[in-house]
Amino acid sequence: MKLLLFGSWVFCYFASLLVIRMWTEAYLRSPLTRSLLVNMVSESGTRQEAHEWYGCHTETLGESVRPAFIQSYLDMETQAFLNRSAEKSGCLFTQLYHSFVSTLFSPFVSRTSINGYLGRGSMFVFSPEQFRQLMNISQDWKSKRLLDLGAGDGEVTKVMSPHFEEIYTTEVSATMKWQLEKKQYRVLGIDEWQDTGFQYDLISCLNLLDRCDQPVKLLKDIRRSLEPSKGRLVLAAVLPFHPYVEIGGKWEQPSEFLVVQGKTWEEQVTSMANGVFKEAGFAVEAFTRLPYLCEGDMYSDYYRLDDAVFVLRPEE
Repeated sequence: MKLLLFGSWVFCYFASLLVIRMWTEAYLRSPLTRSLLVNMVSESGTRQEAHEWYGCHTETLGESVRPAFIQSYLDMETQAFLNRSAEKSGCLFTQLYHSFVSTLFSPFVSRTSINGYLGRGSMFVFSPEQFRQLMNISQDWKSKRLLDLGAGDGEVTKVMSPHFEEIYTTEVSATMKWQLEKKQYRVLGIDEWQDTGFQYDLISCLNLLDRCDQPVKLLKDIRRSLEPSKGRLVLAAVLPFHPYVEIGGKWEQPSEFLVVQGKTWEEQVTSMANGVFKEAGFAVEAFTRLPYLCEGDMYSDYYRLDDAVFVLRPEE
């Protein structure tokens, strides 16, 4: 009887999702038609929105940070990611399966771990060209060690890795660690990377500060782990800044809070630069505004948040 009830629930679940998908007309039966629509809608639509994604009212930035702003634009790599995301969201039965697994395991497994198991939910922070522009480096520039904190599935690590001889990562999720090891990146423990006996030329902390239980301690650990003369921190933060920590599928408040003032993107950038970073011993070398993109699902082709991406240098 219990098995019959469970089977009926599964059937009703899939049927309801299928009806929703058909009703919203997000699913097209012809792959060719779907592909053509994706290319037409994605490229024209995103280019129209690009001004908002990358725009900055520089006159409202603080005088100390205004000269460090770098204007970014929608490029081919970003557009390609959006197109791939739209195509994936059109795979009806794959999306139904993903939705079912997420619903089944979300009460006791983190969303990050579920995504790692399913191989979905890849993030896009910057393209190789945008990374080089922000860092002010050439395509052939090389350095020694990269550490990518909270590297997820390693897709963003892949953008930075060609410029480094040694690649190190950290990740809490077991399934994401598995994804990183498949890409042959060395995974360090979250209490190990600070005490390896060597320092890093670049540490990336991408959209981790607002999902970390102890962000103040994290910034201090990063500063002492950087090579003092040439070491740099690439830090991305979603603005407006709303910190919380995911623990076993639940959202909790962090034990340490960063004071970020202001309502607009520009005001919060200025507050982070003159407050949070300065107190942690960093100076802003460059920063830009980029869309923080995530692969979509059966309800949306992709998801987007507003990122501020900084290059920070340690100061005495």
